[in-house]
Amino acid sequence: MERFDWDDLRFFLAVARSGRLTAAARRLGADHATVSRRISSLEDSLKAKLFERRPQGYTLTAHGERLLAKAESMETEALAIQSDIGGADMALSGTVRIGAPDGFGSVFLAPRLASLAGAYPGLELQLIAMPRLLSLSKREADVAITLAPPKEGKVVARKLADYRLGLYASRDYLASMPPVRAPEDLFAHRIVGYIDDLIFTPELDYLDEVAKGLRAQVQSSSVVAQMNAVVAGAGIGVIHHFMAEGEARLVPVLPETVSITRSFWLLVHADLKDVARVRAIVDFIVREARSARACLMGEPRQEQRAAE
Repeated sequence: MERFDWDDLRFFLAVARSGRLTAAARRLGADHATVSRRISSLEDSLKAKLFERRPQGYTLTAHGERLLAKAESMETEALAIQSDIGGADMALSGTVRIGAPDGFGSVFLAPRLASLAGAYPGLELQLIAMPRLLSLSKREADVAITLAPPKEGKVVARKLADYRLGLYASRDYLASMPPVRAPEDLFAHRIVGYIDDLIFTPELDYLDEVAKGLRAQVQSSSVVAQMNAVVAGAGIGVIHHFMAEGEARLVPVLPETVSITRSFWLLVHADLKDVARVRAIVDFIVREARSARACLMGEPRQEQRAAE
């Protein structure tokens, strides 16, 4: 064990999770030659081949799979030491990566990060706002917002909030097209929605709920892109109420008839749930979602109700 360098395990975990030297190097803030050298050093010290090196990437060997479980346990213990023994100042420094669907991440969460950054200046906040599922087990994120609870895995999940979506279009588009008085009228209109084979979770497949057999002619994998297309007059789309609220160019379509309810779930890897900096992020997101319940559900603001 004299030649064994514990720090090589950081490089091993990064390559095991990303499958590529360049991606691991970016995550570690190193160059790919350094990552390659540290992996080779680890293999030499253990006298075991840990990866199969192929043109499409690095895959774990049987020895690598065995080491992965032990290395992740060591990583968890290191995080616990930093959180429990290092003191509050140390615990609330470092990096926390948040994964979220693009609508929630870009429109709801991103504008609220300023107050979080101000409260915890020692934290580096990373927000991945993408229309795909992120793996907590591969440490693609420390905290993830999803549209359904996990079916398996070492994950702690809690329901964050319900939210509602409805049909929207631009005023100019509606003025130039036949009126929409019932869901059946939508078949005479251009629909903006998801690309069918890129829908990453069944909770997003909601056009059949609006009208059986309804399909989108203008498609995008991103709900933010869909909303921008609807604003520009591309057609009628299903948009989150909290996204449409601040966009004066959007008009509700069939608001009394079409209302879709979904839920956001907050996920944390079980090994990280008690790490202080992760707890701080979780508490912040929960507070923000709770205080914005009316906005998420598309309920009119108090001043709007008073005016009415």
